[in-house]
Amino acid sequence: MARRLTMYILIGMILGVIVGYAVRVTVPADSQAFEYWLKSFSLLATIFLNLIKLVVAPLILGTLVAGIAHMGDSSALGRIGTRAIAWFILASLISISLGLIMVNFFQPGAGLNLTVGAHSLAEVGEVKKLDMFQFIEHVFPKNIFQAMAENNVLQILVFSLFAGVGLTAIGEKGKPLVRGAEALAELMLQITGYVMRLAPLAVFGALAGVVAKYGLGILATYAELVTEFYLSLFVLWAILLGIGAIFLRGRIVSLIRYIREPLLIAFSTASSEAAMPKLFEQLDRFGVPRRISGFVLPLGYSFNLDGSMMYASFATLFIAQAYNIELSMTQQILILLTLMVSSKGIAAVPRASLVVITATLAMFDLPVEGVALIFAIDQFLDMGRTATNVVGNAVATSVITKWEGMLEEPDPADLDRPHAPAHTVHGGARGLDLAEDMVRDERSEKG
Repeated sequence: MARRLTMYILIGMILGVIVGYAVRVTVPADSQAFEYWLKSFSLLATIFLNLIKLVVAPLILGTLVAGIAHMGDSSALGRIGTRAIAWFILASLISISLGLIMVNFFQPGAGLNLTVGAHSLAEVGEVKKLDMFQFIEHVFPKNIFQAMAENNVLQILVFSLFAGVGLTAIGEKGKPLVRGAEALAELMLQITGYVMRLAPLAVFGALAGVVAKYGLGILATYAELVTEFYLSLFVLWAILLGIGAIFLRGRIVSLIRYIREPLLIAFSTASSEAAMPKLFEQLDRFGVPRRISGFVLPLGYSFNLDGSMMYASFATLFIAQAYNIELSMTQQILILLTLMVSSKGIAAVPRASLVVITATLAMFDLPVEGVALIFAIDQFLDMGRTATNVVGNAVATSVITKWEGMLEEPDPADLDRPHAPAHTVHGGARGLDLAEDMVRDERSEKG
């Protein structure tokens, strides 16, 4: 199943586009049947995402606690954290700068000649206000069970740091809890293997729903913007992989092969969270020890969203161009610095990229209603930037592991996980102390 999963996901993507388009052109958009189709497509994706969310919190908790406890050196934790933050800042600077460069080069908003008021904020809906002070307060959990129930990655990370370091301090007494954390992480990865069998159906539902709702025509309307944004993403991929190759050398090519399934899941569902458990598993196979991935990957999911940051700078200047607003180089540099700071404070905010764009537009007196311009195709743009986030965090985690001298020899990328016993000789009765006269064997009676 593991070897064929990528093919099944690709088939699901293709069928999703075909079926979604068929529904779009054959079923009236204002009919109840059309609504049922959309709900059916959405149900497939929602079930998969709910099951993935079920796994994420305990997986991060178990992986991080066990990894830090096994590290046995709190100074190493600080060193790894410092290197991770340094990489994240560099990657953020590259991502945002590239967004500004590419949008100035392509000029996708030029010629639209919009006037302020051409779009309404009602088209965008309610966008949660960006508040750095609330974000900082929100990082520190007051209840770990609530943090896990909400899948709050940062709060789980903070608790796990305290728990992991505490377990190293109490030594032998904490060994049972360390073994329990290891078992929890392995159990979550095993459950992920089961859930991943639903991924092709989820991919089918997600894409079919988007195409049925918006049609392929919306892509033609925004063809220039979508094409130029995706070209910019590919340039960012080349830069990130190129920097990664300096550290990983020839293994950077195999890294893409190892993370192809998390990439496809992130792209088709537009959810970084959906790809996280599978990304953990594939980085394990690539040779990244759990003590590194368990710390760097959750941190990266909060502070190293390369695709989202490039999108924020690209979209901000696109809106300015659409309204014929000229921005000086100084203003663009200030926008870059603003995005560098504000993009680090939206890890737990829904529709995070739109939040950052809206806040930046307001700060520089640009028309906030311009967000409605990109809102219609945000789902399609989100697919690309989410996949880029996965690439950025996979490269970051692998490079930091190599930097630490801990990168191990890889296991096969398509290695199957253990299978639950089935069709055993005892037929599920092992461990029961039953006398022969208490057991009725219907098969022998029929014979």
